[in-house]
Amino acid sequence: MTTTTKRLIAALLAGAFATAATMSVAQAQTESTAEPTHADKKAAKKQAAADKDANLAQAKADKKKTESQSKANEAAADANLKNAKKAD
Repeated sequence: MTTTTKRLIAALLAGAFATAATMSVAQAQTESTAEPTHADKKAAKKQAAADKDANLAQAKADKKKTESQSKANEAAADANLKNAKKAD
């Protein structure tokens, strides 16, 4: 390797280490000072309420679907029974 190549590699490595160190320090500072604001808490509360409403609506839809499927199965069974009686 030539001297220029060695210097280039050394400079790239130094830059990479400096960037990693800077990112680590910035992340540590962000994590330690990032307390939720009033707006964040309010948004989280509204999101929780919306999630609850969505879960309730999904449960109702699932129940209705199950009941409809049950009625359809019952109707199919009745039809099969009538067909079986006609075949006798």
